[in-house]
Amino acid sequence: MTLKKIGFGGSCHWCTEAIFRSLRGVTAVEQGWISSDGENAVPSEAVIVNFDPDTISLQTLITVHLHTHSCTSAHEMRSKYRSAVYTFDDAQAQEAVQAIQNLQKDFTDTIITRALPFQTFKLNEENYLDYYYKDPSKPFCQNIVNPKLKTLLAKFAKDIAPEHLSHLVAL
Repeated sequence: MTLKKIGFGGSCHWCTEAIFRSLRGVTAVEQGWISSDGENAVPSEAVIVNFDPDTISLQTLITVHLHTHSCTSAHEMRSKYRSAVYTFDDAQAQEAVQAIQNLQKDFTDTIITRALPFQTFKLNEENYLDYYYKDPSKPFCQNIVNPKLKTLLAKFAKDIAPEHLSHLVAL
């Protein structure tokens, strides 16, 4: 098995981490802050997703990402929650750009998510890692993460890892 990695940012990294941890083919999710280059050099909340491309495609991961955060909203918190796909090489960047363009048909408003080159990553503190799955009863998890996981279940049930499916169905 040859694993690949891709970065995603767009909403709170606790939400993004829970979404991608719930998918089959995802072997690890590193939660923290990613920076890119140029105007995107300031770190923003994001995750690095390690995945098996024979089990889940990059296209599916990008589709999940766009459908589980506000990818068309240029709200005032975008510097903290940059809407991005952070790529690790030119081929992955081209695939991400094409996927975003192809997914525009799913949205009425223009997608603001950009494919950006990955530069640096800072892992969050240990007590914040795996935030949702350590204690899904926390108010933030109930009020903010659960609605996103319900969207994941409604739109991507076939991509959810079996060990998480029963929990998500119970939401």
